[in-house]
Amino acid sequence: MSGRIMTLARLLRERKISCRELIDRYICRIERLNPLLNAYVFTAAKQSYKQAERAQKMIDGGFGDILCGIPVAAKDNICTEGVPTTCCSKILQGHIPLYSAYAVRRLEERGAILLGKTNMDEFAMGSSSETSCYGAPSNPVNLSKSAGGSSGGSAVAVAADIAAVALGSDTGGSVRQPAAFCGVTGFRPTYGTVSRSGLIAYASSLDQIGPIAASAEDAAIIYDAIRGRDCLDMTSVESPSAPSLVETDIKKLTVGVPREFFSDMVSDEVKSAIGAAICLIERAGARIKEVSFPHLSAALSAYYVISCAEASSNLGRYDGVRYGRRIEGADVEEMMVKTRSAYFGREVKRRIMLGTFVLSGGYKSRYFARACAVRESICSAFEQIFGECDAIITPTAPTAAFDKGGNPSSAEAYSADICTVPASLAGLPAVSVPCGLTEGGLPIGMQIICGRMKDSLALSLARFYERAADVRVKLCGEVLSEL
Repeated sequence: MSGRIMTLARLLRERKISCRELIDRYICRIERLNPLLNAYVFTAAKQSYKQAERAQKMIDGGFGDILCGIPVAAKDNICTEGVPTTCCSKILQGHIPLYSAYAVRRLEERGAILLGKTNMDEFAMGSSSETSCYGAPSNPVNLSKSAGGSSGGSAVAVAADIAAVALGSDTGGSVRQPAAFCGVTGFRPTYGTVSRSGLIAYASSLDQIGPIAASAEDAAIIYDAIRGRDCLDMTSVESPSAPSLVETDIKKLTVGVPREFFSDMVSDEVKSAIGAAICLIERAGARIKEVSFPHLSAALSAYYVISCAEASSNLGRYDGVRYGRRIEGADVEEMMVKTRSAYFGREVKRRIMLGTFVLSGGYKSRYFARACAVRESICSAFEQIFGECDAIITPTAPTAAFDKGGNPSSAEAYSADICTVPASLAGLPAVSVPCGLTEGGLPIGMQIICGRMKDSLALSLARFYERAADVRVKLCGEVLSEL
């Protein structure tokens, strides 16, 4: 897919379209398509037009940069001043933040225009966006299929072009997996390179804001805008720039292919598509090397133990006293029980209970400590591989998009993250790009993982592949008829 940001920026600077006209077009598209797709849970038209006026003045004054006037969307767990932020949970319905997240502020300072907030799994807990209290978004390639999760709404918005680009959050694969299902590019940066200030926490040691875009070039532009050290996030770090125009010398790269990622859990169609992509990269001059990643089978279990343990702590604040909605009771304890019972969804309750259990007396060393040890082993395994390879290629998900309306808490839904959680546990940069289609026309995603702070390399390799392969994803007829 070609980059949208450069195209729109050129139209704005050549005065072929004004910022207001561009926003008009996107808002009209949202009004027509969102009833079908359910990608947005809140729109911010009034604020969008105000920001468009400011962006136009910046362009007219000659000091607006490439993001000035570009329409963006943000996942509903990323705080936006004056625009509702609810994590698609009943417990936060009506919540309007008094400030914007660091990543949103960085985009708005450069003149980007916020269109609205996108649908997601409740508190980012899920792999299909079906735990949202607003209902699930629909995959624009096939409306009967899942959009993925938890950043499903952001992926749908970009795929259907009702947002030029979007912000998502990735805990175990929540940017990459929906990007793969919807046929767009999703990038999880190195942990800490993008501030988590203003991102409502699920699992703090894993959560990371990242872009979902129509191309790796667009993702690089957004990443470059939102990265950087933030005094409000002590885990944030300075990072190298990811210039969107740097070409990769593919002939100097050694690309690792971990055999464990191509076991029976991965469908034949996905294996075939990834294999063809690897052959293309090899023909271009890269050295392909088979490597081993022996900890894959334990990664998913470690991820759920760690993420649920952190979630049980992070979501303790939603007690009816300080945050969110409240149901009165005879005393404080009854009020908390009633509030959390009524307003948390089943999947959130399940993960809180699991997290509380693995941290409880007698079980912490048995489960949580062992999961942390597995995490250290995964980090060591990646270090060993990156001592020999520049990048790793794997499937993004073991299958293409599964049917919508299944059981979002089933073992199959949990296993949809099996290919993405290792990079999350190690805090490494990883990008998903479309690499083929199933016989039914569903997109297949390829994941590129690089070493810590090698974000630019991951994006450059993704851009090289996108241009060489030129995979075209077609939207379904119902969506096209509305355009």
